[in-house]
Amino acid sequence: MKAVTWQGKRDVQVIDVPDPVIQEPTDAIIKITSTNICGSDLHLYETLGTFMDAGDVLGHEPMGIVEEVGAETGDLKVGDRVVIPFQISCGHCYMCDQTLYTQCETTQVRDQGMGASLFGFSKLYGQVPGGQAEYLRVPQAQFTHIKVPAGPGDERYVYLSDVLPTAWQSVRYADVPDGGSVTVLGLGPIGDMAARIAQHEGRRVIAVDLVPERLARAKDRGIETIDLREHEKDLGDAIRDLTDGRGTDSVIDAVGMEAHGSPVAKGILKAASVLPDALAAPVTKAAGVDQLAAVNSAIDIVRRGGTVSIIGVYAGAADPFPLNIMFDKQIQLRMGQANVKKWAPEILDKVLGDDDPLDVESFATHRLPLADAAHAYDIFQKKTDGAIKVVLQP
Repeated sequence: MKAVTWQGKRDVQVIDVPDPVIQEPTDAIIKITSTNICGSDLHLYETLGTFMDAGDVLGHEPMGIVEEVGAETGDLKVGDRVVIPFQISCGHCYMCDQTLYTQCETTQVRDQGMGASLFGFSKLYGQVPGGQAEYLRVPQAQFTHIKVPAGPGDERYVYLSDVLPTAWQSVRYADVPDGGSVTVLGLGPIGDMAARIAQHEGRRVIAVDLVPERLARAKDRGIETIDLREHEKDLGDAIRDLTDGRGTDSVIDAVGMEAHGSPVAKGILKAASVLPDALAAPVTKAAGVDQLAAVNSAIDIVRRGGTVSIIGVYAGAADPFPLNIMFDKQIQLRMGQANVKKWAPEILDKVLGDDDPLDVESFATHRLPLADAAHAYDIFQKKTDGAIKVVLQP
């Protein structure tokens, strides 16, 4: 089959790889009909490449049709149309019983000290072949799937794999009070969708980015926007000016570890990326310093007693958080990978009906064949050609 593979820093190639086969009775094989490129894939494209091997199959936002099932896959059957969550979880361990599916004890990557295995996401998360391919083997398939109806196009449902539940969780964790306000930092796919969700639920949303196309998308939906290029040194003051001097009730950091405006950390990460993997991995994992401009802005912007929800990915272990300020402001801080299946029923019930209030069917800016993956990664990483969300179709 054809698959998108990591071959080195900023080098992805579509090549022939072996077709996946059933390895365990809880496996299923899915024929992929649509698969997305995620902002997290860009971390592997550059920053976290030290945890990748040439030939690793990328991707963790697929959907498709069940082609084959093992003997222990529950009610999953051949022909079912399914979205595959980005994390692999069993549905019956202690952590899954707490709906903390990203911490599944059956699939935890214990040799790396990490949570549940993820599709297409490096040695840190199990090095499981991903879904930017023609076919995908789904471990723990009795639980790691979301059945969706036949009929509407893939655009209606494909974002259930990651974008929708991740953005949904970020808003839930932000705990914006009724009639309250939230700042969304970053209008990539997750921030854009989080802003849509919060707006749909009647919250005041102030969205911040520095890419004109991203700002325009939010503004076209009636969302207040701030261009970071105009307020890089006074962002907190600009938002306080809009909120009676307090700041917003909540802030969602949808940027993460590669934030603009962190030159020292960026230099450290770049230096680590050119080291041999044996040297770079411990530096990046145990002593890494993320680019913390976004989370520091969140702590500054949020009102006293407010909540910061971090949904952007961070990886460093030596990050200097301003605990003194957080303590003084009585800030609540919530974070973590999205527990996809916790939120999927609520999302299906509330926002994936015929009226499509979040405009998911027009959310993608680019729909390209799988063969064009290298070009797709390039424009997405460089933020050119208006690339905000890319869907690949095998």
